[in-house]
Amino acid sequence: MSIVVINALKIPAGAGPELESRFAARKASVDGSPGFEGFQLLRPVAGEDRYFVYTQWATREDFENWRDNRPGHDSSAQKPVAEGMGLLEFEVVDLG
Repeated sequence: MSIVVINALKIPAGAGPELESRFAARKASVDGSPGFEGFQLLRPVAGEDRYFVYTQWATREDFENWRDNRPGHDSSAQKPVAEGMGLLEFEVVDLG
């Protein structure tokens, strides 16, 4: 059963373009990971002030292996854009 992991990122006002630019620069970095099924960066609208990083994985173990064994987010000396984050996890319900 697939799982979805959403990282909710709280960022300072006006920092959205920088966050989007950083994700665009490394958008394919997770593509070859075992069990990786998809990724989206969701921009806030309608009163929401957090960005959501949506990933889908074949299994929880695939996500945990990627999380625990990936290289650093950013090899540069840039400081993080996000001020805070929260991780949400869901199982994908097979309605078929």
